[in-house]
Formats: sequence, structure tokens, C-alpha cells
Amino acid sequence: MKKDIDWNLLQSFIAVSEHGSFSAAARATNGSQATLSRHISTLEGQLDTHLFDRAVGGAELTTRGIEVLQRAMDMADAAGRLTLDVEGRESAISGTVRVTAATIVATFILPRIIAALRIEEPDIDIELVASNKTENLLRREADIAVRMYRPTQADLFARKVGETRFGIYAAHSYLERRPAPKTAKEILDHDVVGFDKSDLIIDGLSRFGLKVDRDFFAFRCDDSVVCWNMVIEGYGIGFTQLEIGEAEPRVSRIDLPSTIEPLPVWLAAHSELKTNPRVRRVFDFLAEKLSATTG
Repeated sequence: MKKDIDWNLLQSFIAVSEHGSFSAAARATNGSQATLSRHISTLEGQLDTHLFDRAVGGAELTTRGIEVLQRAMDMADAAGRLTLDVEGRESAISGTVRVTAATIVATFILPRIIAALRIEEPDIDIELVASNKTENLLRREADIAVRMYRPTQADLFARKVGETRFGIYAAHSYLERRPAPKTAKEILDHDVVGFDKSDLIIDGLSRFGLKVDRDFFAFRCDDSVVCWNMVIEGYGIGFTQLEIGEAEPRVSRIDLPSTIEPLPVWLAAHSELKTNPRVRRVFDFLAEKLSATTG
């Protein structure tokens, strides 16, 4: 290596590696494919190695590229820890806190809570990432994460704040056409709204003794908000958290002898942010309100 590597080149390299193509990385970073391509070419020249094989629809890491990525990720994590260490010592209850949660939670549960926080803490701004992707807290893709599972990332400060229960729902318009199922087995005779790639609902139905695959669902989408809106519009039967379903007047809950297992609700932040007043304030506020909603 003839000179120090520009960190911007490594950031572009990580982005393309994570998103699998130059176009996807450009969209995710609000950059351009041309800039990313130039950065990768420069980096390859400085390292005197080939990092990607251009494939149809994407870019695949070479063996050497995989090795370089691991070192680049170590550098990104180290930079993240440095930022966290500095921000963890801030004393002002002001500034921005970035929160991530699944789209269904970000759409229907968090807005009321975040609006209440604004009244109490007007100097704290919130960035809400509505995504089903697992955000990397260490690398500051988010300060706080709301999860429906226990976080396992290293160096995380996590707290279980409750459990969320699920129900089976259908729109009044659908039930006027199709009488509600009275047993779990009768669900098989209905139009059911489900996920496309996720097996979450398939696994849930298996606990009812129903063995189905993705082709069983009359409508498929991995966005929970879209699925819920399809239920509201009368497409078919669907599943959602009770606090969401019971607040929607256009649907009715379908009671069956079997029940759906609840999921835990966890809050997580990087452990070094425990001492950051604004992040800790938002963390504690979310914990209190989510506990009241899901506890």
C-alpha cells in the first residue's frame, strides 16, 4: 500500500458489499453509482487487488474482497465505538436520537408515544427508521432499537419492556361474505393474508396444527402495514397485535379455542449510550410507555 486509504473509499466499499450492487448502494446512501464505481476502482488500485466480480444484477465479492471487507468492518465498528464514547459523555438533554422499529410498530404504536415525548422534551429531535431490517446499533445506524426478540449483539444494553399479544382479524365486509371460522382448521377454507418470504405466520399456524406453505396465502407481502391494510379492505383474514387490531373499527377479532403465543418487546441501545442523557431519556420514556401498552 503506497499511501493511507481514504475512509470515504472504504465506506463506499462497505455499502456496495452490504447492498449487493452499485445501484442498491447508491439508493441507500443517497449517492450515485458513478461515484461508488470510481471509489471502488480507486480502492482496488491502491490495494492492487480485485474486490468485486460484476455479475448480472449485482456485484459479488472476490475471495480477497471478503478479507478486505472484514478489516473494513472492523474499522467501521471502531469508528462507531469512538463516536459512542464521545457522545456518551454529552450532558445536554437536546439533540437527535435515532430510533428503529419494525414498520408495523413504527406506523401504529410509536407515533403516539413519540408525540408525547415531544411535549415533555421539546429539545430532543427523533429520527424514526421504519424497517424490518436488523439495524446495527454499534455502527450508529440507530441509537435505540425496538425489537420483538431478545437482542444478541455484543455490547448492547437491553431491557424487556413487555409482551405483545396477537389476534386474528377480518373486516366486517369480508365477514359479511364469509362467516368467521369457528375452529383453527376452518382457517384453511378462507382467504388469508400472509408474508411472502418470512415464515413467521407459517410457523404460527403450525402451532395451531396447520401445515401450510407460502402458496396457501391468497395475498403475500413482507410489509406488515400493507398486509394489515389488505385485511382492513376486506381481502381476507389476517394477524396483528391486539393494540392495533382493537383500535380499528372496520375489523372484528376472530376468537378461536387456540391462542397465538405472544412475542417479547425489547428495547436495546449500545451500552456506552447509557450515560448519554438524551438517549437515556428517550430510552426510559419508550420503556415506560411501551410497558404500559404491552406489559
